[in-house]
This record gives sequence, structure tokens and C-alpha cells, in this order.
Amino acid sequence: MTDMTPQTVAALFTRSDGQYLFARWGRPIVPVVFGVSDATLATVKGAIEAVVALAGHRMAETDPEQGANLMMFFFRNWDELLAVPDLDRLVPGLGPLVARLQAEDANQYRVFRFEADGAIRAAVVFVRMDAEMSAVPAADLALLQAVQTVLLWSDAAFIDNAPLVRAHGAAMLRPDLAALIRAAYDPVLPAMARDSSHALRLMARVGMAEGG
Repeated sequence: MTDMTPQTVAALFTRSDGQYLFARWGRPIVPVVFGVSDATLATVKGAIEAVVALAGHRMAETDPEQGANLMMFFFRNWDELLAVPDLDRLVPGLGPLVARLQAEDANQYRVFRFEADGAIRAAVVFVRMDAEMSAVPAADLALLQAVQTVLLWSDAAFIDNAPLVRAHGAAMLRPDLAALIRAAYDPVLPAMARDSSHALRLMARVGMAEGG
């Protein structure tokens, strides 16, 4: 895994408060996407399918308890979320959250919910299509959101190093992150970890995959 060490892997899951927290999905992913055209919908779902396949995880038509468990909202203004029926039940504290994101001029945010064992149970993804996001090709934006949702990354994971690179005019996932995502879904590893020694185990699984 080029240019990655146990320290850089650990940093991808170490939050701004210094806490190491890793989690992956435990149940099949069932996405639903709001606020996009039919053509973009196919692009977004295709990106999710590609990343889930890369991880060796599964998708399904429906979640028996939740219907859909990965909800993605694309919109122009944060205020639009306040008009979505029952969204405040899905995302407690929605009003104050929207106010904070407006104040920060944020253009994306993710909310995760977890199983009893700490695995990801559901995720809600918000993407505000400001000038910056609108300038990103739909395929790139879809892949970016899929990558950032397949694992519980640190809130600072991609501030200095974007998860995508461009090759031959198209965006693709960085090979080192692709290897890391595959390793993260190895059934030998836990679905959730709070100890940074987990990063060593991740590196070991990547090494075994590269060697084999």
C-alpha cells in the first residue's frame, strides 16, 4: 500500500478529538437518493454498487427493518431539509444541525447510526450543491460520496488528501484506499474498533492481499 504506514492508516480513523473509531457496515446496503435526475440517480447507485463490490460487501432491495438504510439528499440550500417530512425523526436535532451547517457554509455532512455491536446500521448523507459541488462531474461526486460512506472515516480523513485521483481523464479511487477498504471488510476483522492497534491488523490484511 504505497505511501501508507500504520500511522497514516490510524490517522484515517482518528477523529479530531483524538479518539480512534473504526466501523463498517454490518447489514446489506439499501440506498435511496433524493433530489437528482433519473440519469444522475443511476450514476449514484452505480458508484455505490461499485464501492460495495470492491469491499466484498452486499446490497439488497430492501432492509426488513428500515426499508432503506442509506439515504442521500442532494439540494441547493440547507433550509430545504427542514421541509422534508419526518426527517427530524430520522436525524434528531435537525434544526440546530442545519443552523450550524449554514453558519459553517458546509456543503456536505453525514450522519451514521449503529448496531448494538458498533457496526454501521444506517447513514444519511447531505450534499449541498453549491458552486464547488456543482463544478464536480456527477460520476466523481457519486464515487466520492460512496467512498466516504462505506466506512466510518475520521472527520479529518480527507482534508489534506482527497480519496480520488484522476487517470486518463476519469476519476478513480486511490489504489491504496481501495486496498484498505477491501481489507476493512475482511470477516476476520471486527465490524467496529476503538483501539488504534486495529490499524496494524488492517495493514496486515492489506499485506496478505497484496502478497496473495
